[in-house]
Amino acid sequence: MAFIFLTMMIDIIGLGVIIPVSPGLIAELTHTPISDAARWGGWLFFLYALMQFVSAPVIGNLSDRFGRRPVLILSLLMLGVDYVITGLSPTIVWLFVGRTLSGMAGASYPTINAYIADISPPEKRAANFGLVGAAFGLGFILGPALGGFVGEHFGLRAPFFVAAGLSVANALFGLLVLKESLPRENRRKFEWWRANPLGSLKALSRFPALSALIAVLVLAQFAHDSLPSTWTYYTMLKFGWGPGAVAWSLVAIGALSAVSYAVLPGFMVKRFGEKRTVIIGFICGVAAYAGYAFAAKAWIFYAWMLPFIFSGVGGPALNAIMTREVPASEQGELQGATASVTSLASVFAMWVMPTLFAWFSGPAAPVHFPGAAFFAAALCELGGLALFALAQRRARTS
Repeated sequence: MAFIFLTMMIDIIGLGVIIPVSPGLIAELTHTPISDAARWGGWLFFLYALMQFVSAPVIGNLSDRFGRRPVLILSLLMLGVDYVITGLSPTIVWLFVGRTLSGMAGASYPTINAYIADISPPEKRAANFGLVGAAFGLGFILGPALGGFVGEHFGLRAPFFVAAGLSVANALFGLLVLKESLPRENRRKFEWWRANPLGSLKALSRFPALSALIAVLVLAQFAHDSLPSTWTYYTMLKFGWGPGAVAWSLVAIGALSAVSYAVLPGFMVKRFGEKRTVIIGFICGVAAYAGYAFAAKAWIFYAWMLPFIFSGVGGPALNAIMTREVPASEQGELQGATASVTSLASVFAMWVMPTLFAWFSGPAAPVHFPGAAFFAAALCELGGLALFALAQRRARTS
């Protein structure tokens, strides 16, 4: 868990470094204002999600066959290559090339979850998944702050080279420190028919309880994607923030998330149980996204971060519930399949959310409402809450 925590934190620092400067780089390469650059950003996220959709089942099945360690290390190296390509991009086309590589490399995140499932007893999985969320939060404290500083003092492209160096250093760290979590006797044969989205879902269809839980996960992912796809554009347009102010907002949400993920999932699961924790998380998510959508002042926007951090407890609890349904030899496939379907949701969400923002903040908008994407996210969270409650009711009656 110590290595996984550090790996996730360093990896998210690399991602956070580029967030404050990405809109400016896109606007520079496309010669468009920020509101129109959001459309290009949406297509870049679309490609990233599409590559994850295709690659996640392959990587998940490869980790079940060859182990988690080599998959994680190679993926980190590929991310480093992506950041270098993006930093050197002379045209917008090269950003799409970089997003293709990063989408394939980003499909390794399910392997991290499979690693946690390998080494964690069932009663501690929610807490350990929460620690990964804490690493994510800490990465967003350091990453955007570093990216905002480097971007403002050394140019829009400099943070991408910083991110590349972090990814390569992370891969070398894993090469020296990481131990394999999947014993050879628990590995299984790699089968191409299972190494695709439909095949992996078909293989997991013999576990009926997973279907409703995966659908809940898809709705939660659709809601979450409103954040990376529109946060920067929304705050720049509505509150007039620059890269530095955006960076500090991400530092704030990262700090709050790090504390909540480190403490809340384990505590709340012990106090309320996994199922009630999921419900609490979705209720807080509905409130937080709606609050972001209608925030009239920057300080009000910040205030809604407090219920948002409580929404994060549902994810680790939901993941823990799902891992109980499958054996150790198929944890990689489970995580790959769920990553694939959530990436499919992202294929649409990463286009829909920026498009909603661009439409409702543009001159042709029927109503000026830049928070439309966050309001749509609140509706998705509400749908996930209803579906999870219905699934639990059906499970009790059966």
